[in-house]
Amino acid sequence: MLDLTVNQKIQESTINYCREKGIILPTFAMMRDPQKVPAKIAETLKEVGLWDVHPANLFRITWKNEAQDFGGLFGGVNHCILPPELTGCNANIIVLLGRYFPTGAHKVGATYGVLVPRLITGQFNPLTTKAVWPSTGNYCRGGAYISALLACQAIAILPAGMSQERFDWLQKIAGEVIATPGCESNVKEIFDKCWELRNSGQDLHIFNQFDELGNPMWHYHVTGSAVQELLNQYLQNGKRYAGYVSSSGSGGTMGAGYYLKRAFPKSKLAAAEALQCPTLLRTGYGDHRIEGIGDKHVPWVHDCKDTDFVIAVNDEIPMRLLRLFNEPLGRQALKDQGVDPALVDRLDLLGISSIGNMISSIKFAKYLELTANDYVVTIATDSMQLYGSRLAELTAERGAYTANDAQRDLQLLESIDIDNMKELSYYDAKSIHNLKYFTWIEQQGREEPELRAQWYDHDNYWYGTFEQADAIDELIDDFNRRVGLL
Repeated sequence: MLDLTVNQKIQESTINYCREKGIILPTFAMMRDPQKVPAKIAETLKEVGLWDVHPANLFRITWKNEAQDFGGLFGGVNHCILPPELTGCNANIIVLLGRYFPTGAHKVGATYGVLVPRLITGQFNPLTTKAVWPSTGNYCRGGAYISALLACQAIAILPAGMSQERFDWLQKIAGEVIATPGCESNVKEIFDKCWELRNSGQDLHIFNQFDELGNPMWHYHVTGSAVQELLNQYLQNGKRYAGYVSSSGSGGTMGAGYYLKRAFPKSKLAAAEALQCPTLLRTGYGDHRIEGIGDKHVPWVHDCKDTDFVIAVNDEIPMRLLRLFNEPLGRQALKDQGVDPALVDRLDLLGISSIGNMISSIKFAKYLELTANDYVVTIATDSMQLYGSRLAELTAERGAYTANDAQRDLQLLESIDIDNMKELSYYDAKSIHNLKYFTWIEQQGREEPELRAQWYDHDNYWYGTFEQADAIDELIDDFNRRVGLL
């Protein structure tokens, strides 16, 4: 359970601070349904850019922002449908689009979910304490951004091998940026840096996405309800929902899958990872290029017992499809193949990990022999806004993209099959869960009884925590009332 104990002295100080800074906080209910956003905030947003460092943008932590970069309000859930003409599988794939969150990625939601409960209870002091955001990319960007909106200091930690766009933007937003050795899969080096900071004597609070239960809680309520809203729209005339596919990553985005398994008990949940680092599939390790899914460990916040599949993706496939989806000759080849031109022109809404999730969804659909009546749901964490440098690097490495390259990549897309995946038995899932011991108990100081509770007291542990969102909303409402700006 999240600790919601109130430190009244710091809470009162924080309320005064937020009043000075003009900060009002959205509830989970508002993030699920932004029509509940106060009219005063909506009027302000009409004059605010999507990425602006303005506290009103806290109310754009939702899947329902209008698809524009300035002045937008709210509409339906941002998504697209990937049809069989593109994917080669019979099922339709619904992809939620993170492009229209502030920072261009949905990770701002996870960072809000872990910081705000501590802010409103007085457990985190924005006047004196630095917020530390360890991440393999978008989470530390989201944390630095939320910190900026809340006018508190931030330290962003991410691997040196991440895309240049991330570093360029962070240098403008975060008070301090720390690049740790390695690439996407070098999570241990990030954890080591956190211990170094803990022992430095500084006044700081580390918000580790891999063990903060506020991360999957945000996705459980906000992403899960957004998916359910779409399914209510699409599941007409005998259509069926088959399952939810998400990169393992920090384990946070899988929170939506837990929500959907309760809403649709026959549905499945699949965790995706890179074949070059098959930690869940083969207790493996290694480096890979699918930015956004750090690994070599099992996240503390991953509910392994509710996970039905593990799917590994060869990182060469999303790197090649990145070019097919974004190079002019690649897009023309897709249109010539019969893919809707309007969809082809929107494929820049998928970043590298998003393409990886698409590939995993195709494998999932083919394995279960899904039909045209079935829908699979996955997530586009971010878009090509963050990967222009990767396209340039691929051109420098492999030469200009040609029509022959496009044909080969079309064949690659069509050849995606059911290799390197596993449907988990009870003991397969338990074996993955047990791997948490070596990272979290031996290295990171978590307690073994809690690890056992995650498995043996499953529903109380996971759903008891997620159901605290209503209590958090009550605290936020009271906090806002005492701030007095509404």
